[in-house]
Amino acid sequence: MALKGLKIVEFVGLAPGPFCGMLLADFGATVTRIDMSPRNPLDVLQGGKRSLALDLKKPKAIEVVRSLCRKSDVLIEPFRPGVMEKLGLGPSILLQDNPGLIYARLTGFGQSGSHAARAGHDINYVALSGVLSLLGRQGNKPPFPINLLADFAGGGMMCAFGILAALLERHRSGRGQIVDNAMVEGAAYIGSWLFRSRNLPIWGKPRGENMIDGGAHFYDTYETRDGKFVSVGAIENRFYRQLLEGLGLDPELPQFEDDEERKKLFEKLFRSKTRDQWMAIFETTDACVFPVLEMDEVESYTHNRERQVFVDRNQTDDDSTVVPTPAPKLSRTPATSGALAKSRDELEMTVEILGEIGIDRSEVVRLHEQGIVLLSTAPKL
Repeated sequence: MALKGLKIVEFVGLAPGPFCGMLLADFGATVTRIDMSPRNPLDVLQGGKRSLALDLKKPKAIEVVRSLCRKSDVLIEPFRPGVMEKLGLGPSILLQDNPGLIYARLTGFGQSGSHAARAGHDINYVALSGVLSLLGRQGNKPPFPINLLADFAGGGMMCAFGILAALLERHRSGRGQIVDNAMVEGAAYIGSWLFRSRNLPIWGKPRGENMIDGGAHFYDTYETRDGKFVSVGAIENRFYRQLLEGLGLDPELPQFEDDEERKKLFEKLFRSKTRDQWMAIFETTDACVFPVLEMDEVESYTHNRERQVFVDRNQTDDDSTVVPTPAPKLSRTPATSGALAKSRDELEMTVEILGEIGIDRSEVVRLHEQGIVLLSTAPKL
C-alpha cells in the first residue's frame, strides 16, 4: 500500500484524531494508538490500528512513548495546548529525540490565539469559520451539518494532508516539523470556494435565497409519495430541460423565473409518485435527479455496488455496520479498510509493540504489575 513502512503514534481522542489516523492506516501506515485505558469503546475508527494502553502519570510510561517516537515518523495528538508539554512529550523534547519526526497537533483553535485554551466542538469551530452562516433555509437559523465540516473535513482530513505534505518535505530536507492543524482554520479552508465566489451571480442574496443554498427550485430536495426524497441539481439549462420533460412540463419554460411558484409546483409533482417511480423516469437522463438514499440502502444501490463504495460486510468482524471503502482509489497500491482487520489479542499486540523498542514479554508483565501498561486481564508469562 502507498504508505507502507510509515510508523505513526496516535494519542487517543474522539472523531478528528482517530479519523486522521484511520486515513493513514487504511493507506498502509502502521498506526499505534496510545490509550489511557484498555478497550476504549468510544473509538469506532480503530480498525487496522494497534493499541497500547499506558498510565501516562507514571514516568516509565513517558519513557515508553519517547522510545516509540524515536522509531516513528509521525505523532498525532489531539489535546489542548500545553497538555503534551506537561507530560514531558512536547515537540521540543520529541523533535530533539527524533529530528525527523512530524509532530501533528490537532485542536479546535490551534496552538495560539485568544481561544487556544478554550473548549469547543464542531459546531463552534464551523461557526467561527464563517461557513455556518451560509447554511440554512430562508428565514431560519443556521442548521449544523452533524460534525462533518470541522471534525472530519477541516480536522482529520486536513491534518492528514498536512502530515503528508510535511513528510514529502522531509524527503528533501531530512527534517521533521510541527503541523498545527486548527479545526476553525481547516473548516474555513475547506470553504475556500464559498469565500472566493461571493461576487459570482450565484450569491448576493440572504442565506437560503441563492442558487445552491436552497433558493432555487432546480437545486433542492423534494419529498415523494412514499415519504422518501429525491435530490435535484439541474443547474445547466440543458439539464433543466430534461428535468422539465421528466416532470411532464414544457421544456421551454424559463429557468430563472417564478422560483417560488415553480418550487410549489415541483413539490406537488414529486409527491404524485414514489421515489422509485421517479427514478425509473430519470434513470437514463441527465436531469441530475438522484435518490436520497437512507443508510440501509446505500450498499445495495447499483452504482455503489459496482464501484464497491462500501465494504462487503461478510468480510468484517461486525456484519451489522455499513463501512465506506477508502477513497480515492489508487491503481497500483490501493488502500484497505481497517474494518477488514481481524480483532487481535490485547496482550500479544502489546508485546509486539513494546518488542520493537526492546521490551520483552516478561518485562511487559512486570510493567503491567506496576500499573504502567494497562491490560483488561492480568497477563501470564
